[in-house]
Amino acid sequence: MPFFSISGSEFVEMFVGVGAARVRDLFEQARAKAPAIIFIDELDALGRARGAGPMMGGHDEKEQTLNQLLVELDGFDPTVGVVLLAATNRPEILDQALLRAGRFDRQVLVDRPDKQGRIQILHVHMRKARLAEDVDAEKVAALTPGFTGADLANLVNEATLLATRRRADAVTMDDFNNAVERIVAGLEKRNRLLNPREREVVAYHEMGHALVAMALPGSDTVHKVSIIPRGIGALGYTIQRPTEDRFLMTREELENKMAVLLGGRAAEKIVFDHLSTGAADDLAKVTDIARAMIMRYGMSEKLGHVALEKDQRSFLTPNQMAAYPQPRDYGEATADAIDGEVRAIIDGAFERTIRLLKERRDLLERTARRLLEKETLDEAELAALTGTTEDADMTVPISLSTH
Repeated sequence: MPFFSISGSEFVEMFVGVGAARVRDLFEQARAKAPAIIFIDELDALGRARGAGPMMGGHDEKEQTLNQLLVELDGFDPTVGVVLLAATNRPEILDQALLRAGRFDRQVLVDRPDKQGRIQILHVHMRKARLAEDVDAEKVAALTPGFTGADLANLVNEATLLATRRRADAVTMDDFNNAVERIVAGLEKRNRLLNPREREVVAYHEMGHALVAMALPGSDTVHKVSIIPRGIGALGYTIQRPTEDRFLMTREELENKMAVLLGGRAAEKIVFDHLSTGAADDLAKVTDIARAMIMRYGMSEKLGHVALEKDQRSFLTPNQMAAYPQPRDYGEATADAIDGEVRAIIDGAFERTIRLLKERRDLLERTARRLLEKETLDEAELAALTGTTEDADMTVPISLSTH
């Protein structure tokens, strides 16, 4: 059947009345060719809530266009056979009149794919590449928890480029592993030369992350440790690989995650008795986790089972900060208590990490010296150095520590 596709921004013009006229024309064309489908992409450009925002001022032309769309949606005759679809990644800012029953009343969330979804998406993109026999879509899907469809398309493209650069006949599993690292950690910067002292500090820092992760039960498997600079400002990195897609975390798991993040700074403190700027990214992540434990998850005994923060971010863009500062619903005494609890949780995790690494000081020295020699240690080499055994079939780089 006829399919009419248009972007929400195409309705919005500086001339008064043009947007509303375009809405009328679109629906007249669809009715003339019914049964038909209308698809509006980026609906938030057209359907943003009226009167929303700090200025509380209306944009007359946008409101006329939205009003015309609401009228057209209400004016549907069930026998006409026009189906209206729209897409947005910011559903929280849409006007409520658009979402009521009889208009856009059915909402379908297209979320990040799970493992089975990633396998099916990879099959689509892998058809375009010549693959070696060792490439298995299921193994690649296990390497990529949290990847979207666009990320997976980019992954296949990067792996193909790597195989092409080395003039290979087919794309191998190693190409996919290297492509995942390139996407997660950035490009290698071998021309960024560190002085010997900095290389030593980075080596101990990264081995601090790795040894803490390997010592704590339930932590993600350490996939690779490297002191080769990557990306923008990353002097070294430790990649962990989750064994499965996770949707819930306990307080103990969050505390272990904080300990792993603080492992680098703790190793620097033990070996060099100083603190460097290399842990800036780790500290930001640790602080976010500790504050979320108290304010969103109610994991503080002192403050109780209370949600002190309203999550104003879009559920489709979890890393996006709220557009405007939100008023808080608690007093100064509670704010002081929150700050004290955040510091207590982080200090406790740091002391725990210090104790753990002091018990393994000899192992830290040995593995850091080996890392300085080889620059990169993979999972098998780490297992041999630490005397542990790792399951070779476990999956996946994703948790990244950069400095």
